[in-house]
Amino acid sequence: SRAIKTNQDLLPETPWIHIFYNDFWGTLLTHSGSHKSYRPLCTLSFRINHAVGGMDPWGYHLVNVLLHAAVTGLFTNFSRILFGDGYWTLIAGLLFASHPIHTEAVAGIVGRADIGACLFFLLSLMCYVKHCSTRGSSPSTWGWILGAGLCAGCSMLWKEQGVTVLAISAVYDIFVFHRLKMHQIISALYKRKNLTLFFSIGLLTSWGTALLGVRLYWMGNKPPSFSNSDNPAADSDSFLTRTLTFFYLPTKNLWLLLCPDTLSFDWSMDAVPLLKAVSDWRNLHTVAFYTGLLLLAYFSLKGSSNEREFSGKTVMNGKQNANGHSCHPEMEYKTLELKSSFASKEENGLKKHEIQKLQLPSTENIVILSLSLLIVPFVPATNLFFYVGFVIAERVLYVPSMGFCLLVTVGVRALYVKAQKRFLKNLVFCSTAALIVFYGLKTVVRNGDWQNEEMLYRSGIKVNPAKAWGNLGNVLKSQSKISEAESAYRNALYYRSNMADMLYNLGLLLQENSRFSEALHYYKLAIGSRPTLASAYLNTGIILMNQGKTEEARRTFVKCSEIPDENLKDPHAHKSSVTSCLYNLGKLFHEQGHYEEALTVYKEAIQKMPRQFAPQSLYNMMGEAYMRMSRLPEAEHWYVESLRSKSDHIPAHLTYGKLLALTGRKSEAEKYFMKAIQLDPTKGNCYMHYGMFQIGRISARIPGLLKMRCNYVLFHPDRQASLNEEAEKYYEMAAGLRPNYPAALMNLGAILHLNGKLKEAEENYLLALQLKPDDVITQSNLRKLWNIMEKQGLKTSKT
Repeated sequence: SRAIKTNQDLLPETPWIHIFYNDFWGTLLTHSGSHKSYRPLCTLSFRINHAVGGMDPWGYHLVNVLLHAAVTGLFTNFSRILFGDGYWTLIAGLLFASHPIHTEAVAGIVGRADIGACLFFLLSLMCYVKHCSTRGSSPSTWGWILGAGLCAGCSMLWKEQGVTVLAISAVYDIFVFHRLKMHQIISALYKRKNLTLFFSIGLLTSWGTALLGVRLYWMGNKPPSFSNSDNPAADSDSFLTRTLTFFYLPTKNLWLLLCPDTLSFDWSMDAVPLLKAVSDWRNLHTVAFYTGLLLLAYFSLKGSSNEREFSGKTVMNGKQNANGHSCHPEMEYKTLELKSSFASKEENGLKKHEIQKLQLPSTENIVILSLSLLIVPFVPATNLFFYVGFVIAERVLYVPSMGFCLLVTVGVRALYVKAQKRFLKNLVFCSTAALIVFYGLKTVVRNGDWQNEEMLYRSGIKVNPAKAWGNLGNVLKSQSKISEAESAYRNALYYRSNMADMLYNLGLLLQENSRFSEALHYYKLAIGSRPTLASAYLNTGIILMNQGKTEEARRTFVKCSEIPDENLKDPHAHKSSVTSCLYNLGKLFHEQGHYEEALTVYKEAIQKMPRQFAPQSLYNMMGEAYMRMSRLPEAEHWYVESLRSKSDHIPAHLTYGKLLALTGRKSEAEKYFMKAIQLDPTKGNCYMHYGMFQIGRISARIPGLLKMRCNYVLFHPDRQASLNEEAEKYYEMAAGLRPNYPAALMNLGAILHLNGKLKEAEENYLLALQLKPDDVITQSNLRKLWNIMEKQGLKTSKT
């Protein structure tokens, strides 16, 4: 995930303060391509995980599970306020603990944002409940409301929807604690009754407005932009399509809560087909959903006051009030009259007739709070105020599921109370237990899908085949199942042919398997689908350069380097691809002998290079360019920089070793050549360079010129025998590791030539010429060898 694996904000070398300026994915929040998901506390928790255990996933999952356990405990504790001690609180807690919709949030590490937001959501709500119970009777009440505000802010800093807890707190205060009806709110406001209530509500409103204002300002006062595949309805030109689809999506989300039979890691693209006409039968679901919701809200609000008449006076919250409005209680729950106790006990489905010490909210009160808890935290995901970057996201339902669990519990309780026969009561109770067991089993099964990426993506093929097949292709490729990966990519493109990422991934797979013409075809399709896909330009240029089409390659690299990073989802990856394009363009100029142009391009690459780019190869090529221009101090500087950025970079060891040898520092040079061999004993190039270095050490004392690749050495078979034998050993190793590399064979032939092993030298020269018949140096050395062999009366292949 970009939020963890490639997020620079998790690394110790990144200043921790960057977390508060970047979005969830590590992109600057004010950048035009930012997702605008500002969740610094969640990112901070990831950074702590990274500091403790690196990229080991075990620690990340442990934190998620512990957070979920804490949320479940807090939710159960909050349910006790609504249902009292007993079975109903336990049922609400078990429903929440076992619900399968939570699997993505808990098993998926990035879902921690939702769990953390929910944790502080509940802490804020519990603080406000304490504020209500102590208001007017204790100075600590303002400490509790301050705690509620701070926890609400923390919840928002875990995830944006956390700020909605302030609205839920207001609903609790008005409809649960004070038990006001809708018309009583307006009347109380007009008559200036319950001023402390409205003062608390005013504080909640002011704090919520301030949080939202700061949040909007911090993200640059601009909404995020998303691709059409993220939210197809938002991209539709038809107002009717957008309206019908957006009204339908909450219905689909409620169904996932009620019957989580089909779950998926991704619901984007065409997972939920657009509703394009009124005649679409799914509109019936929409009508039924909103009708039921409105009726439930209407009857709950209509009967939400828990007024009870005693001697012609209204008793509310345990205190008499003749004007029909509640007084400010000194305690959260007051002792009731015996009659009220019996009613409350019966409502909870209990038959014990002792006096109830604490007054519990009525069914209507709980329904209002449950509906609010179900709806309000979900509002930011409805596309009502701004478009979001998803169609359905199961993790977004983590907080609203609390309202769903309360709603199911209060509904079951109402059925239990109204059931007259013992058999019906048992049936209701057993059905509820079966529902919890079903949810638990489904959660276990769904957790199995989240065991590894392959199982997860295979489970999503039914819902979102294009995305699932594409991601599965990446997994299969990482497992070296090349043919299966190719089939998966093609399956993804069958369902959605214009997916630029999938076209690129297929092209990359083909390129890595030397199917270059096919790879070029898919890279061009990817560029056609997304003209800003810099990585496709990069690999296209590399293929063209390797095919000798240098002018086409140059144009491709230049075009890539000019693509801006505005409105791109991952600007860091884009900048890395642009830097790589400039690096390869510089190499192209370097190979053509245009070293000044190469240096200019390399310097531009360094300027555009993002923080996460590994610069060692770029610095090494800078050194090479300066070396070719005989500017040795500058060359040495960049070789050292290359090794400083990556101490085990083999090419820098070799090039720096050559520079040291050239400047007379032979012992230092030998250390770098030997270090390169130690770093990778299977790399033939290391042995070749070390062999040339050994021969170079005797070149000043031996008369007679014999040319070798990259070096000129002097021939005499009798002097410096030990150095020659050592060089021969390394050249043999190099040729053995790269038997089809003509330079390795030619150099081995040259050292054998030097060591007087003329017949073996001839064999290697001839093998090198078979691979590269027009090589001038090999031809020249072979002619010299034949002259010597003829003088010694030896038979040559020429004769």
